[in-house]
Amino acid sequence: MERSMTLAEELAVRGISRREFLKFCTIMAGVLALPVDRAEKIARALESVRRPPVVWMHFQECTGCTESLLRANRPSVAELVLDILSLNYLETIMAPAGHAAEKSLHDTIKEGGYITIVEGSIPTADDGIYCCIAGRTALDILKEVAANTAAIITVGACAFYGGWPSTPPNPTGAKGVKDIISGVPIVNLSGCPPNADNITATVVHYLTFKELPALDDLGRPLFAHGRRIHDNCERRGHFDAGEFVEAWGDEGHRKGWCLYKMGCKGPVAFMNCPSIRWNEGTSWPVGAGHGCIACGAPNFWEMPAYEPVPIHVLTPPTTYPEVEPVKEMSPITAGVIGAAVGVAAGVAGAVAVSQIAKKEE
Repeated sequence: MERSMTLAEELAVRGISRREFLKFCTIMAGVLALPVDRAEKIARALESVRRPPVVWMHFQECTGCTESLLRANRPSVAELVLDILSLNYLETIMAPAGHAAEKSLHDTIKEGGYITIVEGSIPTADDGIYCCIAGRTALDILKEVAANTAAIITVGACAFYGGWPSTPPNPTGAKGVKDIISGVPIVNLSGCPPNADNITATVVHYLTFKELPALDDLGRPLFAHGRRIHDNCERRGHFDAGEFVEAWGDEGHRKGWCLYKMGCKGPVAFMNCPSIRWNEGTSWPVGAGHGCIACGAPNFWEMPAYEPVPIHVLTPPTTYPEVEPVKEMSPITAGVIGAAVGVAAGVAGAVAVSQIAKKEE
């Protein structure tokens, strides 16, 4: 095989300025929750590293995770594929088809040392016949790919724990990667779908530090799943002030009040959605007026969508103060007060993180 170019060589060929490159490295440092000065280390590592070969496997899924990737903007999917990764196999966007596509996969497996990204659950019932590609079951393909890979990144709820295909009665015996593969480093980027920035950041961390990011008890990277959504939500001030949406479209909903009573799972969900957001960083579900569904948690499909979660059991009382609604308080004032309370509550909440993560499992 021909020697792959370094990222610095690729950037020079494509006419991308160093300023643009450093901006990308700074964004990645932010997503990874690293100090800004680490951007220089990321830049040095990426400039010298060979672009890692990547195979992206589609199994039992809806392709929503790939659709999330296609909407990436920091970098764009074109920059991600052409400049940062050597994406050797991804059925949705690769040029080859049929036997030529399968040859790309087999050649990469033979070479070894690639990163595997898995999207979708793996059916195991009846010898895995419910998902077949090129005449082979997803179960067989996954085992072959895993045998020679450097690491596996699961993207989305389905590859994480089985997702909606595994909900009862689970006729196909759908499972997540971690329930089938062992002896290989696995990072679970849960979510339905995951944010493309988190996918890119995980790969960048691997290239920069030569290891996968720190993980929680569920195998999820802490930079993406280390903090509760509730602690970093722009509606937190209304929660602390006792200002809740009582019905869709009511006055509180129009004013942007807290969605807890409408079933928002933010108090028990761990994700960095409030920080990195979606749609080019412009918004996210709670910001758009819908409660969090905790899509980063196992078995979230079985949670009643519009029923409040019991949070006294999971968090210390200091993170859920009994505050009576204050009359004549403007939303801005409530937000300022909530931000101050949120800082103090966040300190107490950090003590409970490990316990909450165990309860999620």
